[in-house]
Amino acid sequence: MTNEEEIRQKISNKFNFLEGKIGISRVRRLTADVPQEKFEDILKYVIDEAGFIILCTITGLDEGENIGIVYHLARTDGIVLNIKIHVKKSAPVVKTIMNYFNGSVIYERELIDMLGVKVDGLPPGSRYPLPDDWPAGQYPLRKDWKAEMLDKKEVKNNG
Repeated sequence: MTNEEEIRQKISNKFNFLEGKIGISRVRRLTADVPQEKFEDILKYVIDEAGFIILCTITGLDEGENIGIVYHLARTDGIVLNIKIHVKKSAPVVKTIMNYFNGSVIYERELIDMLGVKVDGLPPGSRYPLPDDWPAGQYPLRKDWKAEMLDKKEVKNNG
């Protein structure tokens, strides 16, 4: 059994609802699609029990009605686990993971600026990566953003 298979089995044994939802995409790469309400329990477990102590990045994806958020975690042996959750695009809210990874702040601010995700528990701070005078409610990584911007430009040019 490979290290990746052992990790998959260990997580599946602890969280039986993840059976079949943890994949090995290639050597040293695992993926898990998890329910948002179980995310923190799983995160704590993979940090404490499976050795995923490095936060590489957090990625946000516009999936239509949902926003997918992928937490890319690594172990010191180079094995990476990507944990994905889904939040409703109409009310996208996640809890900060600052208590586990101080460095998450910059990635969480990016989720706010680029996708409009609210991050509960994130302390006030400067925007990232957009400038402070960026228009409120404009999220450039949402698929419908360009269409909205084009419509506004058309109205301005025709008006």
